[in-house]
Amino acid sequence: MSEEQRAALTPQEARAYFREGVWQRSTRGFADGYLQCGVVFLRSTDAADFLAFCCKNNSALPFLDALPAGSATPGRFAPDADLRTDVPLYHIYKDGELADEVTDLSRYWRGDMVSFLLGCSITFDAALKANGIPNRQLSETGEPTMFVTGIECVPAGRFEGPLVVSMRPMLPSQTIRAIQVTSRFPHTHGAPIHFGNPAAIGIADISQPDVGRPVRILEDEVPVFWPCIGTIWSVVSRTKPELIITHAPGCMFIADKIGESMSIL
Repeated sequence: MSEEQRAALTPQEARAYFREGVWQRSTRGFADGYLQCGVVFLRSTDAADFLAFCCKNNSALPFLDALPAGSATPGRFAPDADLRTDVPLYHIYKDGELADEVTDLSRYWRGDMVSFLLGCSITFDAALKANGIPNRQLSETGEPTMFVTGIECVPAGRFEGPLVVSMRPMLPSQTIRAIQVTSRFPHTHGAPIHFGNPAAIGIADISQPDVGRPVRILEDEVPVFWPCIGTIWSVVSRTKPELIITHAPGCMFIADKIGESMSIL
């Protein structure tokens, strides 16, 4: 399927395609202009602590919805969807370690699991594109570029860990416009938290992302960093819950909502 064909899919068509299990990569570029969400599934005994952690660190983990225990149908966001099958790839963590990668959660689903939907910055790709801001992850690798920082999240209950950021390179003038554009999307991470010197936020080597793949930073460009849903994985590694399931890096749930519907302006 070509880049143009992926972009032209409706969310329903994209989810049906992912359900086949043949695409196990990033959803960047699919169903252009629609809301993309991260998914987290955990035992009901951990749900209250995780919700509190999201609320205290909302720029990194923008809370959109939590479903009743045992439910996997996100009615407000896609009434015909099933969160257990409609993401390209899931990661299964046991005691803080990655134990499996699957395209269907049937083997791991439990009746006491609570499903969370979290906002993702891929949602504002269309708005950045409309403003002429480059998307090198899409044009070069199709994968995210994420870094663990030296910034600690605000702890809540059992959950704590360092902030993870995503990075997009652009010219300084484009950075100013990107701040203006993404500030309108607080439900999908909002404005960047830093641009320029990576060491200022604890990143030692900009050419070696902790998650995903590197992209070129061209002459006169600066790296721009957004709080990232990848913070989940640093938190899981630190706190080691018995069982937690998340989307794989870049493999998001595409909702029926237009991305612009998440804008506050």
